[in-house]
Amino acid sequence: MKKYLLEILMFSAYALFAASWVSGAMLTPQIQASFGEQGFANATWGSLMITMAKIVGNLAAAMVLVRLGAKRAFALAMLLIAAGGIGAFAGDYGSWLVSRLALGLGGALAIVYFNPVVLHYFAADERPLVNGINAAAFNTGNLLALLSTGALTAWLGSWESVVGLYGIMVAALALLWWLAAENFELGGAGRGDAPAEKYGLREGAREGFNWWLPLAYCGVLTCYIAVFSLFPLIDGFAVASSHLSAVMIAAGMLGTVAGIVATKRLPLRLPVLRYAGLALVAFAALMLASSNPLVAYTAAALAGFFMFLPMTALVTLPQELPGMTPGRITVTFAMFWSISYLVATLLIYAAGLLADLSGEPALAAYFAVACSASLFVFSFLLPESGAAEEKQNEAQKGGEVKGGENNATA
Repeated sequence: MKKYLLEILMFSAYALFAASWVSGAMLTPQIQASFGEQGFANATWGSLMITMAKIVGNLAAAMVLVRLGAKRAFALAMLLIAAGGIGAFAGDYGSWLVSRLALGLGGALAIVYFNPVVLHYFAADERPLVNGINAAAFNTGNLLALLSTGALTAWLGSWESVVGLYGIMVAALALLWWLAAENFELGGAGRGDAPAEKYGLREGAREGFNWWLPLAYCGVLTCYIAVFSLFPLIDGFAVASSHLSAVMIAAGMLGTVAGIVATKRLPLRLPVLRYAGLALVAFAALMLASSNPLVAYTAAALAGFFMFLPMTALVTLPQELPGMTPGRITVTFAMFWSISYLVATLLIYAAGLLADLSGEPALAAYFAVACSASLFVFSFLLPESGAAEEKQNEAQKGGEVKGGENNATA
């Protein structure tokens, strides 16, 4: 029962992190006005601070976990997310940005710590479902913010109250986590009886897999970020860009459910990544190119669906590798999120430069969509963890059959 409580607390904390991030971005005009700030470039600093914090925080996550243990490390992540609410009391814009930095650091730690907790507490057949649910945490918070920020601001009367409310809620989750959580052995095997080992960023950087996995995902992340940051700046789509993003998020939730089912029922992981990656590129390109609103909406829904369908398989794959432990999986996903966000940030900047140099803003959107092909391309460099699982199951069945034959002969 404890593992389900811990899962609910982790999911809720990260969903509220996303909601706080997105609501802060939506409330930027009011926030700027209250501090006497103005300008588009100035407005981007709030999200930029969170993005930079995620890049640094993801890499630091493994070291923090080793030093503090799982209980204290995730409690720290929650408290940093809650510290985002302190921005409600900021006396100037600089203090507000510091609160955004704390929020980003908390989110960076939290998303990495999903994996060692899941690996420790949940059996192999349970992980696809739990991984899929966790993959939907950010979208859940995103959707919560999109649907409620306006109403909350009108009800509470100010942006400060909305930001503070999110901080209070996460602080309450941190208290519940502290009362329910416990530390566990990081070097112990997630499967089997592998001995404890030292595995830090130095060891992780020597394994090609820890580089190919984020490179496979970074293009998908680039496309996702572009939907909210670049697309609204581009005219000429068949439908409003804000509508495209809403449709993609809603369809992405369905894609997450489909990804859970696919990962549980299909024995292999890489075909899911490859075919979903190709479908994402095709439908996202159609979404941009079509002049028919119905076709554009349909393509947007399918692009969102295939953007999130492979996430469960992508997260489950490392957990199935031989000898994987909570300590190793922490390093793997510390590198995964840090490298993914770093490369995606560079690609988004490159897309902006392409639009400026060419004078064709639409090229930035097509560039972002082309980047999402990374999932298909780099999947050919990833190991097939599902094959190992399948062979192990076949070996177990073969042993049972052989044992039955011996008993029958005897």
